[in-house]
Amino acid sequence: MYQIKTLNKISPVGLSQLPGELYTVSDGTEDPDGILVRSADMLSYEFPANLRAIARAGAGTNNIPIDRCSQAGIVVFNTPGANANAVKELVVCALMLSSRKIAAGVKWIDEQIAAGVDITTVVEKGKAQFVGPEVLGKTLGVVGLGAIGVQVANIATKLGMKVIGYDPFLSVHSALSLSRMVHVTTDLNEVYQSADYISIHVPQNKDTKGMIDAGAIAKMKDGVRLIDLARGGLVDESAVIDALRSGKVSAFVTDFPTNALLAAPNVTALPHLGASTPESEENCAVMAAQELRDYLENGNITNSVNLPACELPWSGPARLCVIHRNSPGMLTSITSVLSAEGINVENLTNKSKGEYAYTLVDIGAPAEQKEIDAIRAIEGVLRVRYLTR
Repeated sequence: MYQIKTLNKISPVGLSQLPGELYTVSDGTEDPDGILVRSADMLSYEFPANLRAIARAGAGTNNIPIDRCSQAGIVVFNTPGANANAVKELVVCALMLSSRKIAAGVKWIDEQIAAGVDITTVVEKGKAQFVGPEVLGKTLGVVGLGAIGVQVANIATKLGMKVIGYDPFLSVHSALSLSRMVHVTTDLNEVYQSADYISIHVPQNKDTKGMIDAGAIAKMKDGVRLIDLARGGLVDESAVIDALRSGKVSAFVTDFPTNALLAAPNVTALPHLGASTPESEENCAVMAAQELRDYLENGNITNSVNLPACELPWSGPARLCVIHRNSPGMLTSITSVLSAEGINVENLTNKSKGEYAYTLVDIGAPAEQKEIDAIRAIEGVLRVRYLTR
C-alpha cells in the first residue's frame, strides 16, 4: 500500500486516479511514499525517509527545494500544459486590460456611484480618459514558447495580431504546435524592438530572474505594453515602475501584485488568477496523480524537473530503478553486480539530465537484498528501488 501525503487541497478528480486498494491518501501521513502539492512552501521541508517523489499540481516549482530533492534521489514532477488554456484565456483578457483601460473605467464608474452622481449624466464626458487602442494589426512578442506561450501566440494570430516568438529551447512538440503565422526568432532583442505588446512565459530560474530590467526595457518600443502572468520575479519591479512613470511603458498587467506596483501608474494587478479555474485545477491534479502513480508502480518518469524522462515497457518479472550521478561507467557497474550473481538483464534504458541520470533495468529473475544493497553501494548511486510485477 502506497502512502500519499497532500500538502494542499487536491481536486477529487485527481485523487480518483489513485485507487483505494493501492493508495492511502491523507494530509496527515507522516512517512509518505509520495507527496501531492500545489502552492505549499516546501523549501524548508524535512524529507521523510521513505519519500520517493513529489508531484506539483502546476507548472512552477519554486516552492520545492529541487537541489535537495535531487541529492536525496527524490523525483519532482510538474504538470506542464495542464493549465495552459486557463492562462492563455487570461492573457487575452490582459491584452484588452492593457489597451482599453477597462479596470480604470470600472473603478471610475464605482467612484461616481459612491459619490451620488447620476451616472447617465457623466458617462459620455468621462469616457474619454479611458480610450485605448485595438490590438488588431499590432505586434505581440511572446517570450517563451512552451505549452502556454504557443497557445498565446496562436490565439493572438486569430485576433489579427502580428506575432513574434522567442524561445532558444523550442521543443519539437512546440514547434509543430505553433501556427505558421508566428514568426520565430532566436534574437530576444528582435522581440523587444518590434513588439507593441510583450507577454512573458518562461520559468523563473537564475538565468531568467529579473530579465525584464532597465536594459531590456530601453530596447523596447516607446509605449510598449507588458504582461507578466508567469512569475513575478521575472520582472525588475523598480525598472518597470520607473518606465511606467516616464511613459516608456504604457501599461503593465501582472498576476503578482505588490504594494510598490499598486502605487505606480497604469498597473493592472490580478490576484494570481492565471490557473485559477476549476478545469485547470482538475487537469493539473489528474496529471500530477498519474505521473506519481506511474513512477511508484512502474518506475517511469514523465515531466520531471530534476530527472530525465525515462520509460520502459515491462519485459521481466522484476525491475530495478536506479537514480545516480551522471558518471562514466555507471551502467557497467550496475550490470556487473547482476551478472556476478547470474541474473540476466532482459532490457534496460538509461537517460541523463545534467549531473543526474536514471537507469531502469528489467531482470529475468527476482533479485535478493544483497544484489540491491550492492548496487546501492556503488559510488554515485543515490537511490535504488526494486519493483516486481
